[in-house]
Amino acid sequence: MTNPDPSSKASKNSYWKANLSITFKILIAWFSVSFGCGIICKEELDQLSIGGAPLGFWMAQQGSILCFVILLIIYSFLMNKLDQKYGYNEEGE
Repeated sequence: MTNPDPSSKASKNSYWKANLSITFKILIAWFSVSFGCGIICKEELDQLSIGGAPLGFWMAQQGSILCFVILLIIYSFLMNKLDQKYGYNEEGE
C-alpha cells in the first residue's frame, strides 16, 4: 500500500480529521471514567471495595489516573499508526 503524499491538501485535511477523531474519542473515554466513576456512579461503586477502600473512592483517586496512563499509551499507538498511514513517520521512511 502506498502512502498518500503528505504535502497534498486533501491528505492534510484527512489526517487532521482522523487526528481530531482519535483525540475526541480518547477525551470522551477519560471523561467517562474520571467523572462517571468518580462522581456520578460513586454510590453504586462504593458497594464494592479494592484493598479495603470503596471502589468509588479508589476510582476517583487511583483508577482515573491509571486509566489516563492507559489512554496515553493507546493514543500514542493510534497516532503512530495514523502517522505511518499518512507518511509522517518519525524515522523519515
